[in-house]
Amino acid sequence: MSNSWYEKTALEIRDAVRAKKVSALEVTDSCLKRIEEVDGKLLAFIDVWADAARKQAQAVDAKIAAGKDPGPLAGVPIGVKDVLCTKEGTTTCCSKILKGYRSPFDATVIERLAEAGAVFPGKLNMDEFAMGSSTENSSIQRTRNPWNLDCVPGGSSGGSAAAVAGHECAVALGSDTGGSIRQPAACCGCVGIKPTYGRVSRYGLVAFASSLDQIGPFTKDVTDCALVMNTIFGRDPKDSTSADIPVPDFTKALTPAVKGLRLGLPKEYYTDALGAEMRDKIQAAIKVLESLGAEIVEVSLPHTDYAIATYYIICTAEASANLARFDGVRYGYRAPGVANVDEMYRKTKSEAYGHEVRRRIMLGTYVLSSGYYDAYYLKAQKVRSLIRRDFMDAFKQCDVIVTPTSPTPAFKIGEKTADPLEMYLSDIYTISVNLAGIPGLSMPCGLTASGLPAGLQIMAKPFDEETLLRVAYTYEQKRGFEMGMPAALRG
Repeated sequence: MSNSWYEKTALEIRDAVRAKKVSALEVTDSCLKRIEEVDGKLLAFIDVWADAARKQAQAVDAKIAAGKDPGPLAGVPIGVKDVLCTKEGTTTCCSKILKGYRSPFDATVIERLAEAGAVFPGKLNMDEFAMGSSTENSSIQRTRNPWNLDCVPGGSSGGSAAAVAGHECAVALGSDTGGSIRQPAACCGCVGIKPTYGRVSRYGLVAFASSLDQIGPFTKDVTDCALVMNTIFGRDPKDSTSADIPVPDFTKALTPAVKGLRLGLPKEYYTDALGAEMRDKIQAAIKVLESLGAEIVEVSLPHTDYAIATYYIICTAEASANLARFDGVRYGYRAPGVANVDEMYRKTKSEAYGHEVRRRIMLGTYVLSSGYYDAYYLKAQKVRSLIRRDFMDAFKQCDVIVTPTSPTPAFKIGEKTADPLEMYLSDIYTISVNLAGIPGLSMPCGLTASGLPAGLQIMAKPFDEETLLRVAYTYEQKRGFEMGMPAALRG
């Protein structure tokens, strides 16, 4: 029996477990052994739930032995970003202010995956409160890129991307507020999707910016992505923003056929800001799709230049409101030796929040303050409407929009920490998707000369994840390369 089940896709694991070719426990043990072997290098996991994972696997095996349906994700190991509430372990958002916090409930996505037979090996590292593009803002550790241990894995879901690319789990959950699934997926060479806003319940997701946040999976291929989407998508009465739209079987969208589909290339994305090597990789991917009958159409998203400024007004304003609840009174960190309530609030937040979180809270409080609300926040909301309208107009001319995910491959650890603006520009191609509320997917389109993955981003109309998957699957089947084992983990 193979002990390298950690290398398999979710579909391969699910089918083998259901067919009794391998037990869910054997798969889990393979995954846990892999974490033990490589996570000392990657630092993707902040908490490993070995005993709980084995119990979950044994429950799947018991169902199969009793002749019951073990679920569509039977035995699949799924890592969890530390921004999702779980009854198992702690939920800290990798922040000192929530150190030791234990959630009394599971997020809806965790409940749905558990019912589907998934096994959870543990919690994954992230930028504190999902604020960052490199996972260097975690209060716990710095996750490394499996392709080059000197490079970042992207962020804020860097632990999730590194764990999947490093074959520590078949699937991982992340959250995406301005690119936090797609950008690390691009940096680490895996598939990551930010669903349409409202497609996945946010109940149990610790909020950063409530009008932008979405939960989505990291997977090894597009098929696994569709498989997980079947389980986590759908209306949830616990989340008033979740859309009451039927969930199709997304695996049926996996047909390698793009003949007649129109691929929109926004002229604002293909400028000098895009590195020559990255441009070559994207153009080569577009040529693959074009050779299969897709039609290339130039489109315009004229308000693209305003996206970053708009995003950093809206997301910081919402963060300022959402993070006010972490005050040291009911749970989490409380500064010791304080004389009064005012001092407790001030010292607790000053001591327990990292630099980036404090920066964003101050920015958000400023743009919401009296005299500045209309000048900044209200104006940003108006520009957001214009950005969404740009996409809706573009989709009248095309079926999907194809762009780079990131302007560069993964950068060196420490390279951008001194310049917040330079760090924010890492998400220049992903932010607009969140502002517009549309779905976006990143997938690998090869390796650069330095051996780092390049990411292709595909965007679709609201609630049209099926076309998104169809284009991604078609490219994946025809691209002519396999990502394989990351260079830094070979041997």
